Amino acid sequence: MEEFYKRKLPHMQPKGATLFVTFRLAGSLPQAAIAQLRAARETEMHVATTNEDRYLAERRHFGRFDEQLHQSTGPHYLQQPALAQIVADSLHHRNQRVYRLDAFTILSNHVHVVFAPLQKGVHLDDTTQFHKLSKIMQSLKRHTAQECNKLLGRQGAFWQAESYDHIVRDEAEWERIVWYVLNNPVKAGLVSEWEEWPYTYLRSD
Repeated sequence: MEEFYKRKLPHMQPKGATLFVTFRLAGSLPQAAIAQLRAARETEMHVATTNEDRYLAERRHFGRFDEQLHQSTGPHYLQQPALAQIVADSLHHRNQRVYRLDAFTILSNHVHVVFAPLQKGVHLDDTTQFHKLSKIMQSLKRHTAQECNKLLGRQGAFWQAESYDHIVRDEAEWERIVWYVLNNPVKAGLVSEWEEWPYTYLRSD
């Protein structure tokens, strides 16, 4: 059984899946840019005729989305080490509690993370239950928003409500996505080697 939930976009979480999630600061992209990205995605999806076409269209959409984040003039709170550390600590705190943490990188206005929600028990009908992505993100965002806002001396939304999430299809895609996550600070020109970025993590085993 798959878990479906919906806010602004439909989401699907197959049980036992590994997920690639990107979440960003509130106001990190202007509405005009969001509308443009959405229109381009809808145009490509409209002409896509196969699952592979749709998959490739979604990859192109995410690439444009991430590029916009790197060029954004919106808030960049996470460039402050104390705030980035709050997010890193929170991601690590949930490791082996609600998910297996594979990789993450924290940029100035967004976070990329790869994890696999863990089993949390067996239901009365003997079906395996996993921690829900929606609950994981709600908890993670709520805690980090409170702590970061406290340090900033501000109130209001810290994170954009909607996150981007993608189901990792197989090992080859896992390797591609993890490398994308690790290489993000290099691509942004922040460091020359991924290991140099202090807010990047890769599972060692």
